[in-house]
Order: sequence, then structure tokens, then C-alpha cells
Amino acid sequence: MRKDGTAPLNPDVLAFTGGGTGGHIYPGLAVADRLRERLAARGRSARIVWLGSDKDSDRAAVEAAGLEFIPIPSGKLRRELSLKNIADAFRVLAGYRVSRRVLSELRPRLLFSKGGYVSVPPCRAAASLGIPVFTHESDFSPGLATRLNARVADTVFVSYDETRSAFPRNLRASVVVSGQPVRSAIRAGQSGRGRARAGLPGDLPLILVIGGSQGARRLNDLVIAALPELLKKACVVHQTGPGNPGASPEALPRDLAGRYRSFEYLREELPDLLADASLYVGRAGAGSLWECAAAGLPMVLIPLAGTGTRGDQVENARWFTSRGAARVLEGRDAEDPSALVAACAEYLGNPGLLKAASRAAADLGARDAADVIAESIAARAWGIPS
Repeated sequence: MRKDGTAPLNPDVLAFTGGGTGGHIYPGLAVADRLRERLAARGRSARIVWLGSDKDSDRAAVEAAGLEFIPIPSGKLRRELSLKNIADAFRVLAGYRVSRRVLSELRPRLLFSKGGYVSVPPCRAAASLGIPVFTHESDFSPGLATRLNARVADTVFVSYDETRSAFPRNLRASVVVSGQPVRSAIRAGQSGRGRARAGLPGDLPLILVIGGSQGARRLNDLVIAALPELLKKACVVHQTGPGNPGASPEALPRDLAGRYRSFEYLREELPDLLADASLYVGRAGAGSLWECAAAGLPMVLIPLAGTGTRGDQVENARWFTSRGAARVLEGRDAEDPSALVAACAEYLGNPGLLKAASRAAADLGARDAADVIAESIAARAWGIPS
């Protein structure tokens, strides 16, 4: 028993939490992977259990990475007034109760949170049980979940130096600038293999379009409208998002249709396509941005904006643009196919500019944030030095 009357923490168990979108899953899995590598190098192992939402996609991603998954009730955290807040408040309370029961049984050495609304109840439950909490924020400005989790966290990892100042002064000492964790597979993509898998010729630049889970339909419509011009200069691989159709061959110029491929979702193909691509076009979610940076890929960004978003993608996009790694389309340009064509042409028609943007992106993505965080967790959990 510890001084507070609770059972000692189990040094062979770690808990992770986060979810709701892939951006709150895959970076956490990257950290878990690095932790297992560090432990294996010392002949050790640990049981890693993920507390996540009841979304099938969250469970599938976590279990595919070889981790245990325990679903918990979760309610969305909103700043605005809504009747949905009443039902969600009960889900949050239920999530706290389930999290506290699970963590009481597991007694993990610590809890690592990758954020998202599902992470708040486990973080609060862990703190109530004396379990250390580490959390990570991907976006330029911290979201509501991170702001709540930071109050009980021992360490708050962030992706940007400027993000530290967004926290109250009394919490800034706990903030560590780590960068954004990126899956090791992203850095292992092989040039030439992505084109071959997509069945595309190798004599033209390749534009990789990623339509994410939020606002994908409007982005897809914009890209499809621009295709007749884009395909004159480049091949296009287009991730449309689940349930969203790409452009039909009949809608494209007959002599250019063979330069276009659409997929609902890119999985194992993505690292090779990132390695082959000359340019990324898509939203400005943190996960996509930092994966492009890790691949040294210049970007044309159309951030999600307006009602229903807190503006995080706009902030992310402007930061990458200010660092020379991207161009951002906002306002009317974000809905204008000709503006998208012009932004792509500016890069593809100027090899020097494209090379400079690629170098800027690669410099931003050079830090291995997953290893930085894993090192900190290993030191706290087991006293393993760097």
C-alpha cells in the first residue's frame, strides 16, 4: 500500500488514451511503438492498454498495432450552448466512472493521453488515483481537452514552440516542446513504389490529395472541379474519405483520365505515395501536416474554417506557410478551383521554389517526436536513461 492507501502502481503496465479521429490515434501509436522498441532493446516488455471511444475505427487502428483496447463512454466537449451538452455530460460522467474502475484494476505506471474529447475522463480518473498523466497537443493552439488535461498532467508535450505561451503561467513549467509524433512507416516510404502501386506513369509530377474525415466533401468537389487543369501538368492520387466518390473517368478529358486515381482511404500505400509525391493538397489537420513534413513534401493547404471549427487548422496552415513549407488558400480562394490550380502551378512550374519548400518541410519534420516522448515516459516509468 502507498501512503494514500491505494495499491502500488504496476511497473509492467502503461495506459494510453485518445481518439475520435485518426489524429488522436496514430501519433499515440507511434509513441507506443517507440516505447516497445526501447524496452525490447533492454530485454523488457510492458502491457499497453488503450482506453478509447466506442468507434469501430478507433478499435481497429489500435488493435492492428497490437495493443489492447478498452472502450469507454465518451461525450463531446463543446464551448457553445447546445441541448446535446446535457446528454454528453452524462456520457462524460459515465466515462469517468468506467475509466476509474479500469485504471483501479490495471494500476498502470502512468497514463499517456493523445487528446480528443474521449481522453478527459481517463486523465481525471488517473489523477484521482495518483497515476501520473502525460499528455500531447498536436495543434498550434491547445484544444479544450488538452486545456482540461493539462491541469492534472505532470508533463504536457506540444508540437510548436509558440504553444507554450497559450497555457496559464503556472502550467508552463510542465510544457515540453517535442514536435508531433509520426508513424515510423511514414519515414520509410520508398520512391517509385507508390506510383507503381497506383498504376501511374513516372514521367509527370504527382499531386497527393488527402480528403480527411472533416469537410472532405467540399474539398473533394473543389479538387474534382480543378482536375481538368491539374491533370495537364501532373498525375493526381486522391483520397476521398469513406463513402465519398472520386471523379468518374467519364467526367474527365479522355486523354487525361489515366493520370487520376481515387481511393476512399490510403493505408499501407500512404508512405510510398508520400515519398513519390511532388505536392500535397488537402486540409491542415496536424497529423497530415507533420506526416508531409516528415516526408519533406511541400503543401497547398485548404484549412477547415468557419462554423463548427475552432480555427485550429487555419492556425496550423499559417504557421507552415510562414516557415516556407506551404501555401494556404483561405476565404474565396478556398472555394475557387482556379486558385487551387494556380497554387499548384506556382510550385510545379518553379523547381527552385518546390525544392526550397521541400527542404523547409523536411527541416520541420526532422525531429523524432515519438522518440522524444517515449524517452521521457521510459525515464519516468522505469528510470531508463536516454
